[in-house]
Amino acid sequence: MKRTLVISDIHGELELFDELLRKAEYAPDRDQLILLGDYVDRGPDSKAVLERVIELKNGGAIVLSGNHDAMMVAAVNGEPGALERWGRNGALPTLQSYDSSIKEMEFPDSETFREHVSFLEELDFYHETDEYIFVHAGIQPGTPVRKTDPHTLIWIREEFYEAYGGEKTVVFGHTPAFLLRGSSGNNDIYFGDNNIIGIDGGAAYGGQLNCLELPSRKSYVVKKK
Repeated sequence: MKRTLVISDIHGELELFDELLRKAEYAPDRDQLILLGDYVDRGPDSKAVLERVIELKNGGAIVLSGNHDAMMVAAVNGEPGALERWGRNGALPTLQSYDSSIKEMEFPDSETFREHVSFLEELDFYHETDEYIFVHAGIQPGTPVRKTDPHTLIWIREEFYEAYGGEKTVVFGHTPAFLLRGSSGNNDIYFGDNNIIGIDGGAAYGGQLNCLELPSRKSYVVKKK
């Protein structure tokens, strides 16, 4: 049976990401890789992560958008307040990964940067199968995912994970697993009793990067040194 491997919230941590793929023994010819967004911000290597993600998508991976990816697109597109909002959420290391001389919120004069923004702009916001919904943040309980505002799919928190009870299992990132456990738990994958699976290991905050294997529900973990 073909495995599905799901990873979220990489946040510029290329070394962790590559190590996790090796640990899970990902092979494009036999596995379906699904990435749930937040490739950029806070970590040191957002540019390199996006290069790797584009390569993986070209090899068959399903690549979804996260809220940080959307913030980057909105800032470049000049949406009101978007540059300041992105700056508050860890954008500077992303910009510096394209041009190390950047000291404040300014866009690099880089064709690669522009190509990466265009790539992020075209990403889908969810992927649905007979058994699962894969999404960055969650879905609006009681609303079909296909009819849900993309903003909700990449930003929702408690309204989703405290109230969801649908038939399909929702696999999501965005909210670190320790928060799903009430701020006192660990960052291992969270299997909720209301048909949700939270996989964000808090790598952006010194935590870990998780990979969920389906249908086995096996976990692979790499932690920051």
